[in-house]
Amino acid sequence: MPATGTCHLQSGYIFGIGRNMLDRLDGDPYAYWQKISHYYPFHDEGEWELGKFLVENLTQTQIIKFLKSKWFNNHARPSFTMKDQLLGWMDSLPCFTEWKVSKMEFSGYKTVHPIKLIWRDALEVVKQLFSDPIFTNHMTYTPHVVNVANQREYGDYMSADMAWRIQDHLPARLWHKCMDLVLANLKAAALHGCFMLNPSRYIRILVMGYFTPPRTGKHTLQQIANISHNVNPWDLDKFQKAAKVANLSGVHMPFWRDWIYACPSIFLAGEVLHTCFKIFADHPLKWVKEAVGADELDNRFIIQHKRVSTCHFAKGITQVKQMMGHEYRDIQRTIVASITGATSPQFVCAIHAIVEFIYLTQNPVHSPETLQSMEQAISDFHSFKGAIIEAEARKGKKGVKEDFFIPKLKLLQSFKGMVQWLGTLMQFSADTTDKDFMEQCMWILDRQEAMEIFDLYALMTSRGASLVNAMHAEEDEVETTNPALSWISRVLPDEVKSVHGPRPVRNHFLKGILSGDAQTAFQVNVTPDYRSLSPAEISTKYTLPNFNRALADFITRSSMSGGENTHWDPKYGRYQAWNKFRLQLYSAFQQCVIMPSRQAIVLKLSIMLTGEQHEAFTARFGDIRPIQDEIFIPVASRSMHLDCGSGTSGQDLAVEIHRVRILQSKYH
Repeated sequence: MPATGTCHLQSGYIFGIGRNMLDRLDGDPYAYWQKISHYYPFHDEGEWELGKFLVENLTQTQIIKFLKSKWFNNHARPSFTMKDQLLGWMDSLPCFTEWKVSKMEFSGYKTVHPIKLIWRDALEVVKQLFSDPIFTNHMTYTPHVVNVANQREYGDYMSADMAWRIQDHLPARLWHKCMDLVLANLKAAALHGCFMLNPSRYIRILVMGYFTPPRTGKHTLQQIANISHNVNPWDLDKFQKAAKVANLSGVHMPFWRDWIYACPSIFLAGEVLHTCFKIFADHPLKWVKEAVGADELDNRFIIQHKRVSTCHFAKGITQVKQMMGHEYRDIQRTIVASITGATSPQFVCAIHAIVEFIYLTQNPVHSPETLQSMEQAISDFHSFKGAIIEAEARKGKKGVKEDFFIPKLKLLQSFKGMVQWLGTLMQFSADTTDKDFMEQCMWILDRQEAMEIFDLYALMTSRGASLVNAMHAEEDEVETTNPALSWISRVLPDEVKSVHGPRPVRNHFLKGILSGDAQTAFQVNVTPDYRSLSPAEISTKYTLPNFNRALADFITRSSMSGGENTHWDPKYGRYQAWNKFRLQLYSAFQQCVIMPSRQAIVLKLSIMLTGEQHEAFTARFGDIRPIQDEIFIPVASRSMHLDCGSGTSGQDLAVEIHRVRILQSKYH
């Protein structure tokens, strides 16, 4: 579709030219020697790889044992002969934003062990990221408005309202105090701006804000001031009680208090994992367990066919003690189909609406139409939520609840406004580290980052490649999983294997088998699983009773579309067959982005229907025939019984049908 756009006229200025992050390595103490030997102080690339491997994978004790091993009696030793020498060389590599350790003290708050914060200056981190050439093709310097088919698109932050508005304005106690220390320079940058060098060596001015406040932050600060006037903030017990009455946390100096453009009602944006997936786990999933029953729900997940790259719950879902986000995502993919028939249609509609909303929030680019769909999904949920109360599925510690006083559910109402202010929610994450830091962690972090930077720098300089990553644009862009790998694959394609990390997405549209509309690509191995099978053998092996007829229809339609008239006799001909293939699609959200391929594997059905059983099944569920863009997957279920008449053995027949679209995978 044709797109039009408008850029902010007062942004994107270039104030000069300087050196990007990799250029700055030319100024380190070893720069002169590295012009002679690119991997200095290491002898060559091989020795550098050995040293890097030892530091990344072995403990210091293991490194000592390795360097003292008898293997070196008959082989040349590396230039570093001791553990301390190797670590010293690694620590001498440039690290532009070093980690620091600060001791935190609070009057009136005693701890058994001193509180130490391991941190980095947030402004220096931003400067380093901003000048890193790896991210050249992932940066936008100008707030802009994009319109497609006369509809506004909301994508990344720069395409939303907040960035434009900020550009218009330009000419817990421990945690908050830590943030004061980390963010001090960012606050100054928000007030006065800060000159930074981008990956292309151009100097630009940036403003670091937590976004323009709609007065709610000011109101919170006023409440804190009123409480502080009557209660001493350092009298923690009394102040906490007074703050709780006003629905405040008890922090009297929030870190954002002196940060221009900062307001918690804006920067505390909802994000998919800890808001949407969390509310699904805490509420809809529990409602389903109560309404369907734990045993029945488990059975319906246990008997589902296994699918590649999708979690199969071999023991059900009700007994799992802990789940990650991808497991909740996989449950959301099938939860609606799994509970159909076990609860009322209104209950299913309510669950479908909330799952549909979670899916829509993951759209990388929004428009007024998609935002309306989000609102409609929430509206549908509220229309059908009465069925949840009727099923007595919402329970608390004191029994059945008849209300929906759920704070997170109310938060979902604000998602539309968040997208319009800040852009798509998929760009935000509230992930935190789970590691227990100690003093030596600071050195380990610095060393790891220095090795990664030097590895890239030495690779580029040793091959004579430019340290500036040129901008590029492609009509069809494959989803990027590793920016460094994408850069290397363009400028040094033979060195791709030397870059560690997620591998690139293969584009099967270049050499694969394309569908008639060229929107789907199929890829099979060069060698088939079966080199020569007759139609009858294929029908038997893959349980395809109508294969002959389907193949004949396909050949007839194909020949007629080509202006020919072909007659095919199923008694003749032999065919190659594959048990698996890869299927690749364009993104359902961004039509120019090619998604990672998914593997499809042939699995035999767990049940077989006799003639009478098939008739009874068809009478209840209809004929199982593929329609355009859809397949039907039979899934066993112990809750269904088909009365096949007096001619059957009387055994229960466990069958349920899931209709699955072969389109962009949902809830990914």
